[in-house]
Amino acid sequence: MSEVARTRAAVLGVPIDALSWQDALDRLRQWADRRESRYVCTTNVHAVLTAVRDEEFGRIVANADMATPDGAPVAWMLRKLGFPGQRRIAGPDLMWKYCEQAAQRSEPILLYGSTEETLAILQQRLLAAFPGLIIADAISPPFLPLSTEEDAADVARINAAGAGTVWVSLGCPKQEAWMAAHRGSINAVMIGVGAAFEYHAGVIKRAPLWMQDAGLEWFHRLCSEPGRLWKRYLVTNTLFVLGAARQLLFQRNRRRG
Repeated sequence: MSEVARTRAAVLGVPIDALSWQDALDRLRQWADRRESRYVCTTNVHAVLTAVRDEEFGRIVANADMATPDGAPVAWMLRKLGFPGQRRIAGPDLMWKYCEQAAQRSEPILLYGSTEETLAILQQRLLAAFPGLIIADAISPPFLPLSTEEDAADVARINAAGAGTVWVSLGCPKQEAWMAAHRGSINAVMIGVGAAFEYHAGVIKRAPLWMQDAGLEWFHRLCSEPGRLWKRYLVTNTLFVLGAARQLLFQRNRRRG
């Protein structure tokens, strides 16, 4: 596999790529054209904190071929760390932009994750938005872990489909672990996109654009599912803010010293 020059910065000790939208899309396209087996993490605050607390998950993110700043706070940290133009590169947006380009060049994609019902709606919406898009296959794996035979069957089915990219919507940290385990056996770029399938299918309503731009998408999700997400967002966001303040203060003091 050919290597690309990467620029990364540690956010709370977790290496995140500093790159533009064009760089991210171009890397995916180049890898997909060559059917290289790689995986991409779209890394939000929850993923960063999980990587800090869970050593194995931290290794998975560190070893990813690309780890984009998915959350607005993660992109903000990169700007503070010397990359002033860094924008948020979120999983749902990356998937949408890439599908638009893939349709224009007749490049097949594959969907892996979520439910059969959501996949059916998602495919309809993607094809309506991008009429030239080729969806080589859409697979809804069972919620429980696959047996060795079932996993091998999925790998064979994915490779037979011939897609350049596999969009993985299993949720964090499950999707990252799945992608890392299958690098080298799946002949495509795997991109973990969290709840992107549900967003694009309309199963979960995404925050208005102004909230996304203001870094308040987490607040919209919290209001939509408070019982399930209050701890993830309120506790995790607080820990991230404290960790970010500590890192920036340490960096400033070191420069002064």
